[in-house]
Amino acid sequence: MAIHVDEGNLKSGVLGLALALVEVIRDALKIQALKRMESGSLSEEECERLGNALMELDIALEEIKEEQGITESVRAVRGGLDDIVDDVIDSLINPEKWQEETEERRNGKQTRTGIYAGGS
Repeated sequence: MAIHVDEGNLKSGVLGLALALVEVIRDALKIQALKRMESGSLSEEECERLGNALMELDIALEEIKEEQGITESVRAVRGGLDDIVDDVIDSLINPEKWQEETEERRNGKQTRTGIYAGGS
């Protein structure tokens, strides 16, 4: 059986994923920049250049999303990525909770998402 792929949807999907990943990286850069500014490790000129670069990146991302008509697609992908990032951060901060949930999954108990694991 042949698989039929709509080239337009594929391009939009890949571009949407790429932009969502760039947005996640941009947000991490913003957090890091704020920390560096608050700690005083950046000069006033460096703060200005960094702020301008981040603003230009925001504008460019918005322009691309609008031009390509993928704003909603990026938002949907971004929501999923944000959930994954939150889970990863939570597992790093609360390893005991994740270890307990892993044990529950192995024993076929309900997980935190409400899905039963390990049984039929």
